[in-house]
Amino acid sequence: MNEKRKIAFCTLGCKLNFSETSMLARKFLENDFVRVPSNQIADVYVVNTCSVTENADKKCRQLLRKLIKQAPQAIIVATGCYAQLKPNELAAIEGIDIIVGVDQKGNIFEYVNSITEKKTAKIFSCEINETNSFFKAFSLGDRTRSFLKIQDGCDYNCSYCTIPMARGKSRNIPVAEICKEAKIIADSGVKEIIITGVNTGDFGKTTGESFFDLLKNLEKIDGIERYRISSIEPNLLTDEIIEFVKESRKFLPHFHIPLQSGCDKILALMRRRYNTKFFAQRIKHIFKLIPDAFIGIDVIVGFPTETDEDFNTTYTFLEEINPAFIHIFPYSDRANTVTWAMEGKIANNIKAERANKLKILCETLHRSFYKLNIGKKAKVLFENTRHGEMMSGFSENYVKVEIPYIKEFTGKITDVEITGIAENGNATGKLIW
Repeated sequence: MNEKRKIAFCTLGCKLNFSETSMLARKFLENDFVRVPSNQIADVYVVNTCSVTENADKKCRQLLRKLIKQAPQAIIVATGCYAQLKPNELAAIEGIDIIVGVDQKGNIFEYVNSITEKKTAKIFSCEINETNSFFKAFSLGDRTRSFLKIQDGCDYNCSYCTIPMARGKSRNIPVAEICKEAKIIADSGVKEIIITGVNTGDFGKTTGESFFDLLKNLEKIDGIERYRISSIEPNLLTDEIIEFVKESRKFLPHFHIPLQSGCDKILALMRRRYNTKFFAQRIKHIFKLIPDAFIGIDVIVGFPTETDEDFNTTYTFLEEINPAFIHIFPYSDRANTVTWAMEGKIANNIKAERANKLKILCETLHRSFYKLNIGKKAKVLFENTRHGEMMSGFSENYVKVEIPYIKEFTGKITDVEITGIAENGNATGKLIW
C-alpha cells in the first residue's frame, strides 16, 4: 500500500485567505494526501500569500525561502495576492515550482499532480484581466467558528490600494449557493460563521441581489447560532443593516468598519467614499440602537502629506467616536497605485511614532469597553484551546472572557457573568448555572 504524500499549508494575511486555504486543503485530503504542520518535512508546501504592505511581501519571501531550505526536494506552490501581483519576483526565487494567480486557485491540486520533477517555476493565470472567476471557500476543522467567503474583488480603487489589481472586480455567487455552504458548515457542528470578503457590503453586483438579502437568508439556516460580519465599508453599512442586527437572533453586535483617516483632507487624497461627518453619524446610529456594540476601526498612519496637525485631527476624532478597538497600519508604498508617485512621503520613524500613539489610545479604549461590560451577563462561545488552567471565548459583543477550564464547554455557547479584567487583559467570568 502506497504511503500518503504529505502536504503543508501556510496562510498569510486576511480571513479570506484562511477560508480559501481551508478549501484547498480539503481537496488534497480527499485525494490521498495527509496534512502536516509547516515546520515538518512535507512533499508539498502551499503558501497563500498576502501583499497588503511591503512588509507582507517580505514575510512571504522569507517564509518561502525557509520552506525551500527545510525541504529542498518538496514541491513549493505560491498563490494569493503577492503571487498575483508579482509572479516574476517570486519566479526569481530558486526552488519555487508553481505560482498560481487568483483565477486558478481551484486548480492547484491538478498543477501539483502534473509536476514530475523540479524545474523552472511555472506561472498560471497572473494577468489581472484573467481574474474574473469566483473561487468558493469556507473553512472547516475548527469546532468553534468558520470563515465563509461571500464576495471577492473590489471596484473602489482607493489611491493607496492594490487589492483591485490582486483580486479583480467585485463579484459573488448567488445567495442560494452561499446558504448551501452555510448549511454544510452547520452540519459539521460549527456554531459561528464569520462572513468574509474583500468588500462584503458590495455583495450582489453580479447576481442582482444585495448584502441585506444575504443576511436575511443566512438568518434562516438551522444549526448556525451566531454570525459576525468581518468588515464592511461605512457607506455600505446602511440603517437597514444596523436595525436588522439589532433585532436579529443570530447576527452579533460586532462591527468592523474601516475609517483609514479621521482627517477629511487625507480621506479625499485616499479616494475614500465618505467624510468624517458621515462616518461619525454611522457610529452614532449604531450606539443609539445597540449601546453595547463592539466597534473596531481600521486606521492608516503616515499617509503621504499627513502633517502632525492632520494626525492630531485623526487622534481627536477617534477619541470622539469611542471605538472599542483600533487596527493600526503604517502607510506602505505599493507599486502602480496613485500614491506610489505622490510627493510628501512620511519618514518611517514618524509613522512608527504616530502608530505607537494610536496603540496607546487603543489600549485605553479597549480596556474602557471591557470595564463597561463588568457585571453584565453574556453568552460566550468557548474555544477548544486551553491556556494553563483557563479556557476562553468571545461574548456576543466580542469581549474575550476566560474561566477555569471545563472540557465539556469547549465549542459550546455558555451563559456567563463578566466579573472583572485579568492581568492579561481578558475579561474574567463566572458561569451562570
